[in-house]
Amino acid sequence: MTQNITMKGSPLTVVGVVPEVGQDCPDCTFVSNDLSPVRLSDYAGKICIITSVPSLDTGVCDTMTRKFNEEASDLGDAVTVLTVSMDLPFAQKRWCGAAGVKNVVTLSDYRNAEFGEKFGVLIKELRLLARAIFIVDKQGKIRYKQLVQEQTNEPDYAEVIKAVKKLL
Repeated sequence: MTQNITMKGSPLTVVGVVPEVGQDCPDCTFVSNDLSPVRLSDYAGKICIITSVPSLDTGVCDTMTRKFNEEASDLGDAVTVLTVSMDLPFAQKRWCGAAGVKNVVTLSDYRNAEFGEKFGVLIKELRLLARAIFIVDKQGKIRYKQLVQEQTNEPDYAEVIKAVKKLL
């Protein structure tokens, strides 16, 4: 299944299948900042806000991740915020240190793009991840999704926080 998004108005193709709300969350493996493997299922029993971004080293991705870092501190221990990108783990660790981000877990999908394909956010032309947000409940079900059509735009933060608070 392919979907079209844009970046600065230019069309891009997103490949993979976007999970539907109510569906079981697909499991996949990431690379953490210390290069160890991390599975999405490692966060079972938590409410997870999963954000995917093209690269932390861009303005909108930087702003978005900082915003979710702030929001995470108000949501409590029942919620984990994961930010996934194709950035190398070294770059993610450096960015988090420089940005003072401590409430968001950054994970890399660079190795095999498993998340990108299973969540339908892999940009075919760039081999980057599209800007999107998924919320997974404590039972491992997708409860919210938002694929940002124009990649230079920020997501609707208020809708995400509203959806998370319904699960608390």
